[in-house]
Amino acid sequence: MYKLSFFVPPSHVDEVKSAVFAAGGGRIGAYDHCAWQTMGQGQFRALDGSQPFIGQTGQVEYVDEWKVELVVADELIQAVVAALKQSHPYETPAYEVWRLADF
Repeated sequence: MYKLSFFVPPSHVDEVKSAVFAAGGGRIGAYDHCAWQTMGQGQFRALDGSQPFIGQTGQVEYVDEWKVELVVADELIQAVVAALKQSHPYETPAYEVWRLADF
């Protein structure tokens, strides 16, 4: 089992979650669409050659973003991450994948 966390602007949070859930993420026992999300503020500076979804090249940008966390079965993690990347508006989405221990 894995834990997937990703950051997404409010304008696309439902779209990205839907894609991740459709690929099999967020299933716990007899439940699906399971996730935790919290609002925060991210920052970045787009470098030369980038095509930022938000902001300007060379300027530090501060953006409101949702952090979404969910579990993913071992056999689905690659498909779920691919769905995340395909549906996300950012050129390079920020995400984390953690291996979970089963006790």
